[in-house]
Amino acid sequence: MKKLSLLALLFTAIHCIAQSKTDKLTKPIIEEGKKLYQSEMASWYGTDIFLAKYKDHEKIGGYFSYSENDNSKCIFFSKEENPKVIGTIIFNGTFEVSKATALVEERTFTPNELDYYTLRENAKKALEKDTLIKSYNNSKLNLIPLISNNEKKVYILTGPNVNGVVLLGNDYLLNFDKNNNFISRKALHKNLIPIQYKKDETEVQTVHNHQAETGDFITATDICTLMLYGKFTNWKNHIVLSKNYASVWNCKTEELNVLPAEAFTKIFEKTEK
Repeated sequence: MKKLSLLALLFTAIHCIAQSKTDKLTKPIIEEGKKLYQSEMASWYGTDIFLAKYKDHEKIGGYFSYSENDNSKCIFFSKEENPKVIGTIIFNGTFEVSKATALVEERTFTPNELDYYTLRENAKKALEKDTLIKSYNNSKLNLIPLISNNEKKVYILTGPNVNGVVLLGNDYLLNFDKNNNFISRKALHKNLIPIQYKKDETEVQTVHNHQAETGDFITATDICTLMLYGKFTNWKNHIVLSKNYASVWNCKTEELNVLPAEAFTKIFEKTEK
């Protein structure tokens, strides 16, 4: 018991020192990850709601999601040369389907929506020309346009087409100028990292490693994926190890703790003993 108490105190002390140094660096990552999560949640549930209400599926040209004030919207547009909005699904912060507002009506894009639509379409064109972006069996590439802080980006995540697996990695960041013209592309993780899960497992801690090119900390795409699938996996923590740091994402509280890699290794070794 004394060893465990001393270990807890050691962890707390190290955590306080390390966290104060890394908070400023990781705060934007967490915020970006939660924005991606909100967009994907709106797309997940918005698609189910819209397809149930709109029967002429052949007329659907596509969709995109974005946040506005405290709401998240999933916008569906028609398949024509000059598309129009044909459906709008609006969620509050809880993403409870019963509280969603479904507007199945034709209208023109708002200026903000037209910006998102153009950004998404230009990302599709860039993706078609980019032979370095990989695709894998039993998975799909998801495009998430994001406009914030005067920056225009499209993240590409790899999502599973089968149950029982979480896919991390094989994700990309596309940057655009103010006129939605493609500028550059960066691979965030160069490999695909599949992690199997079972619903009846509890207190599971999973881990993956970051190479130098991915960065010291957990990525926004990691956070988005962990938030999306955390409710299905029953994972307790997911740990991202780099050369310099250990990013520990609590899947229950959706909070991040960061420790120096050396300190994390020592703590881990002592707990194993």
